[in-house]
Amino acid sequence: MADIVNTLPFFYGNITREEAEDYLKQGGMATGLYLLRQSRNYLGGFALSVAHSHRCYHYIIEREANEMYAIAGGKSHKTPVDVIDYHSQETDGLVSLLKKPCNRPKNMLPKVGPFEDLKEKLIREYVQQKWNLQGAALEQAIISQRPKLEKLIATTAHEKMPWFHGTLKREDSEPRLQNGNRVNGKFLIRQRDERDSFALCLLHEGQVMHYRIDKDRAGKLSIPDGKKFDTLWQLVEHYSYKPDGLLRALTEPCPRPDADRRPLLPREHPSQASVISNVISKIQRIKPWGPRTGASDSNLNAYESSIDNDQAFQDGRMPMDMGVYESPYADPDELKSTSVDRSQLFLEDGELGSGNFGTVMKGVYKMRKIQKPVAVKILKNDDNNQSMRDEMLREANVMQQLDNPYIVRMIGICEAENLMLVMELADLGPLHKFLQHNKQTTMKNITELVHQVSMGMKYLEENNFVHRDLAARNVLLVMQHYAKISDFGLSKAVGEDQNYYKAKGHGKWPVKWYAPECINYFKFSSRSDVWSFGVLMWEAFSYGQKPYKGMKGNDVMQMLESGNRMDSPANCPQEMYELMKVCWTYKADERPGFVTVERRLREYYYDISH
Repeated sequence: MADIVNTLPFFYGNITREEAEDYLKQGGMATGLYLLRQSRNYLGGFALSVAHSHRCYHYIIEREANEMYAIAGGKSHKTPVDVIDYHSQETDGLVSLLKKPCNRPKNMLPKVGPFEDLKEKLIREYVQQKWNLQGAALEQAIISQRPKLEKLIATTAHEKMPWFHGTLKREDSEPRLQNGNRVNGKFLIRQRDERDSFALCLLHEGQVMHYRIDKDRAGKLSIPDGKKFDTLWQLVEHYSYKPDGLLRALTEPCPRPDADRRPLLPREHPSQASVISNVISKIQRIKPWGPRTGASDSNLNAYESSIDNDQAFQDGRMPMDMGVYESPYADPDELKSTSVDRSQLFLEDGELGSGNFGTVMKGVYKMRKIQKPVAVKILKNDDNNQSMRDEMLREANVMQQLDNPYIVRMIGICEAENLMLVMELADLGPLHKFLQHNKQTTMKNITELVHQVSMGMKYLEENNFVHRDLAARNVLLVMQHYAKISDFGLSKAVGEDQNYYKAKGHGKWPVKWYAPECINYFKFSSRSDVWSFGVLMWEAFSYGQKPYKGMKGNDVMQMLESGNRMDSPANCPQEMYELMKVCWTYKADERPGFVTVERRLREYYYDISH
């Protein structure tokens, strides 16, 4: 959303109410003249300043819980731009129709607030310290979870500020302010004994004044009878600009003593921890692969009720909080080996899945330091079929070369009573089956998962691998908000000098997921994977329906050759359907790569998450 709003010529960024009035006066103050600015009180919100009869009026456009935007008491709209478009036709509570934008002066960019300058640094530091991630895994974590990280950082950034002194008694705060430079307006904020209660301590004429800061039921912070803010840093920014009820404006932060200058990380609320613990324990009992009968159904129902439309993870849980985000060999003491010791591999009863190759079982692999839940692909050995064995070893060879948080990683090969391929476990099973049984999953959640798949595919593209079997059945869920690409049986590495793989002939192929050049010329590339990704998107946004339902392969090819494509799934966001159609561009060289696809998905996901 920020990127879209920043391009508007009448958006001024982080300016004050008074500055907005000055710009409207410079613009002539004609009735209906307006500008948009960033809210200095509400996270993700905006303020609309309007001229009417030579006076200025200001309206907060608040971001609502359902990701919509509205002026208090007014209609909800998808974006702030839609709010402005609506009020250019209807006053609906405003003093005037919005008639003419007051555009920024030439060469002036929207003003960036002080927190925006710190945000990138704080996000990177937080991810590095909290999850000990480096390199590609660090970048993937920041990209995929940015909306949640931004909210977490915004609401806890005060802990990094020099003026925040943590839990501190009233009598201990006064000497800190009175020592050293005793400038009027010197201040600090301390946490009071009561939870979610703070105090602003302000030096004035040698005396320390204490103002209580309370949090209301909606989570807003305020000094009694003062303005309400989403964060402490917004409160400090406001009172640094003007006193607004204080004895004076804040001038100079009182830094914490050296002993207190330790890195502070955002903390989970105690209630979040219990919710998360509950959810994870339920997740560990679910086995949605295979028939949904008996105990599996009751477990899934318990899971669905505990998630409550992904609320638990909206409260702060992220994929990086799960041990499976990192490579099994991230710890240098766990030396990577392609061989798994059978005596350290323990299989559990019940199949996770099956196919022509054999079965997939759940198990536990005892590594040097940890016990890791795994999925074990076991080759059928009834007729000693060498070609099936070779095919499985080829899949293992591909997986061995891949290390990405959004791709199922291989742990190793076990040669025992049967050939076994030991892989990371994604306990919630295939994406399409999960969505078929969880119709309450939000579009935002689906977008998040599809975006994660695009990041895994971008990694494959960058490393010259073609998947050749990308479909919702081959995307497995570690948890409701964490997806991994699997099944590399058809995957091929292509040389840097040749960007495609050419098959020798037609095989038993998933034609409905294949691009025209795959069927017509046996040519496979990252661009044909993009076509398959478009079909995967259609599956996801249709809640696991079968693509081209009721049609045979030849019918599908005739439909595509005639220029027709599948219709949009019901209730699918228009932006997502447009992206699907771009993925289904007929000519491969005119089709975008995953760098472009991932960026468009990311921008849309960030947009609906703010």
